[in-house]
Amino acid sequence: MTFDLAAWCLAELGSLPAEVGYERVSLSSVFGVLLADGREVYVKVREDDGRASSCLAAQGFMAERGFPCPRPLTPVTFVGGMAVHAEESLAGGVMLLGSSPDVARRYAVVFASLMALLADVSVPPPLPSPRWARWDHADPGVWPSIDLLDALDQSVVPSEFVEAASWLRARLLATDLPCVLGHADFEAQNLRWRGGEVLAVHDWDSLAWQPEAALVGAASGAFANASPPGWVPLESSLAFIETYQQVRGRAFSVEEMEVAWAGSMWTAVHNARWEVLHGDPTPAGDAVREQGAERLRLAGA
Repeated sequence: MTFDLAAWCLAELGSLPAEVGYERVSLSSVFGVLLADGREVYVKVREDDGRASSCLAAQGFMAERGFPCPRPLTPVTFVGGMAVHAEESLAGGVMLLGSSPDVARRYAVVFASLMALLADVSVPPPLPSPRWARWDHADPGVWPSIDLLDALDQSVVPSEFVEAASWLRARLLATDLPCVLGHADFEAQNLRWRGGEVLAVHDWDSLAWQPEAALVGAASGAFANASPPGWVPLESSLAFIETYQQVRGRAFSVEEMEVAWAGSMWTAVHNARWEVLHGDPTPAGDAVREQGAERLRLAGA
């Protein structure tokens, strides 16, 4: 469908766009808009998969309690099968780059604060979880069904990636740890920092409903991702997981540690598959080959 940005802004925000300073159109679309009344907003448009209202409600809860994230300006509206909302612009700041243990600890402190606040949010679970955190799918085969990936030549995906994904999925499904609400795209590209402090955490469309340890593990492996995504050193994932426990004031059980390490690898294997299917450079795949055996061991393989 063709989304009429001007008509939507007038109807929902009461002002026409004076300028569209940012536009990204892909699986979801984001428009940075200067309205005629002087407000700067971001309008987000994505396929309506039933998740948007829960994600936006959680984002609003976090913003109201002072967590550094954009404040929603509209509820979710539905336009031609698309979910649309506007949020405030939190401009400025820079990405915190690097994958060292010291950087990992800084990200872990933010993630622990985020997860502690989300524990108080009561919304319908945003299901299904984002595709890179959807090991609990009911689709045939190892991977969740994703049309744009499934249409490509699967024979190019190395068997070691498929075997790792199969084992990881079985391990993550075997746990009886309770699911919680968490940010499943906690990556450098989605955070901005200023003066050593986090200024904004973005991409609240990517909330997931999975065990806490799995979400911590996923963030521990992906926190440094910009573009293209890679994988952090094992010692940095460990620093992240340890710092998270310290900030939350409790130690993970043996089961939780194994689930965390499994979660740290699932996203990387998903990204490795994406790379080879698209013929892209393979930083994630290379890292899976280098670190996979040890991370699998730590996950209980």
